[in-house]
Amino acid sequence: MGTARAGFFSFTEVTDPREHRSYNEWHQLDHMPEQYPLPGVLFGQRWVSTPACRRARLVDGPLLAPVHYVTLYLMGEPLVRTLEEFAALGQRLRDLGRFHEHRRSHLSGPFALRQAAAAPRVLVSADAVAFRPTRGVYVVVRDRAAPAPPGGGGRSHDEVERALAEALLGAPGVAGVLRFDADPALAGRRWHPGSRTITLCYLDEEPLSVAGALGAIVGDAAGEGMVFAGPFEAITPWRWDWFDAPP
Repeated sequence: MGTARAGFFSFTEVTDPREHRSYNEWHQLDHMPEQYPLPGVLFGQRWVSTPACRRARLVDGPLLAPVHYVTLYLMGEPLVRTLEEFAALGQRLRDLGRFHEHRRSHLSGPFALRQAAAAPRVLVSADAVAFRPTRGVYVVVRDRAAPAPPGGGGRSHDEVERALAEALLGAPGVAGVLRFDADPALAGRRWHPGSRTITLCYLDEEPLSVAGALGAIVGDAAGEGMVFAGPFEAITPWRWDWFDAPP
């Protein structure tokens, strides 16, 4: 898994429908660039659940139903120091008035990177696939506190999720898969990711064109622990009109 050891996720709702443009301008042009000087921050990406992506969700549980965006920062060593400085920077920017107030994160915190794989056709390594350009992602969130999926054959949650990741990796349009687990040692008292896991499929086909096939694969693993499953599109700077009211 190279130098990446964890991913910091934020599943974010913009609480005022008039503020999507200002949120995107703030996040892409101010907030995200400020993270890169921190030690251990390797890469940051954010994707959008457009209205069409929302309609294509397979699982849309109450926890994450309101979200419009998902953000991922890949982090490496020194991981503990990076998380401490990441949190301190967020507070410092807030104190300076450089924080967007019309947002709410419904799930956020550091998740340990447990599995990384790249489809053989893309040639790049598993370590590199997250840095490859993407047209979007397909995101699956599960809660290990719930019973294992039906048909699991007595396998552990880890075995079921590993098998799901491998099945998704073989689907058309999937360039790579990263799988993350909540880790109490990383979260400490600051973040509360619970016992959730996140599987992230990096897509080099249009997300809506492959969402049905990926949903069919995920559906075979659906169970009481499934929190969310659906596509997000890549974001092009200054093209932030997905939620604009029609003229």
